[in-house]
Amino acid sequence: MLSMFENRKVRRFVVQVTFLMVIMSLVGGAIYQGQQNIAARGMTSGFEFLTRATGFDIGFKLIDYTPYSSYGRLIMVGLLNTLFLGILGIVLANVVGLIIAILRTARNETLNILGTVYIEIFRNIPMILQAVFWYALLTQLPPPKQAFYGFGSYLSSRGLYLPGLNVTGGSAAIFFLCLFVALIALMIFAMSRRFSRVPHSSRRAIRLGLLGAGVAAGVIALHLGRIVDTPLVSLPELRGMNIREGIRVSPEFVALLVAMATYGGAYIAEIIRAGFLSVGKGQVEAAQSLGLTPWQVFSRVHLPLAFRAVLPTLINQYVWLFKATTLGIAVGYTDFFAVISVSINQAGQTLELIGILMLGFLVINNSIAFVLNRLNKAIALKGNQLRS
Repeated sequence: MLSMFENRKVRRFVVQVTFLMVIMSLVGGAIYQGQQNIAARGMTSGFEFLTRATGFDIGFKLIDYTPYSSYGRLIMVGLLNTLFLGILGIVLANVVGLIIAILRTARNETLNILGTVYIEIFRNIPMILQAVFWYALLTQLPPPKQAFYGFGSYLSSRGLYLPGLNVTGGSAAIFFLCLFVALIALMIFAMSRRFSRVPHSSRRAIRLGLLGAGVAAGVIALHLGRIVDTPLVSLPELRGMNIREGIRVSPEFVALLVAMATYGGAYIAEIIRAGFLSVGKGQVEAAQSLGLTPWQVFSRVHLPLAFRAVLPTLINQYVWLFKATTLGIAVGYTDFFAVISVSINQAGQTLELIGILMLGFLVINNSIAFVLNRLNKAIALKGNQLRS
């Protein structure tokens, strides 16, 4: 028996099993003690409360919700609001970051200074202060009767009113999800080594097919979710003292979206700039020697190589930026964190609701990291291909 412990593998196995048993005992003891404390205070535990009616309404929602809806429905509304804000915020932050990175690497000194000033201002002001600033600015706009009008839209102190479609919120969410999946598939196909041997004529057809499939699936979802006995397009109209029809985007959502785009874009700009600087001059000169235009050099050589180099760092930034959606509670946006906080006050199921909140963010952030890590693995260059 003692001779077995002379084997290093056996000793390591015993130590690992012992450590695991100790951890499980501590966790089990903590759960048991927690249940005893809850019972001693006359508190109930469990998830039965998810089927109870909330009794209150909320402002921003992408799917149908009334005061008679359940807590489970409320949590779903908050989760979808967070996903909607997070995805749009990351996309806009990328657009802002790319533009500022181009300015920062431009040969024109004026453009370079503009990019530097932007970075130094928006990167050094906390995002929560930016969100509060934009919210205060939006709420000081003129009332609906004096709202700014342009391109079929109104901008007032009550929010931004845009032309929309008379469809259910669920079908609209599926539409954007289809477009997002199609764009990810296009990116993987365009940059993956696995598809590099596909003939050029076939590549164009496949790209159009992927994009067409995503758009077609989204249009089908919109058609199935169309509200009956209503026109397909809903245009905002000024009626009396208010604006009717169309889609109302609340000031809370706009403030958070702008704050995520400006603050996150400042960090992403520096990451992308580092990627631009990592591309060797020899690769750019080789592309120029082939007669490619400046735009072709940028879009086919400079940008793809820079994106490959900085994608691991961008993944961390995307995850961080998505977690920043929890700042919505500072301006009254009903995101995942906000509805959980309200539910704790109303239902009193603190441990269960905090567990749902933690699990939700774990699933979302790990999903983002998993998808982008797979993309990074698919487009990564091997060996010395990155050397100039």
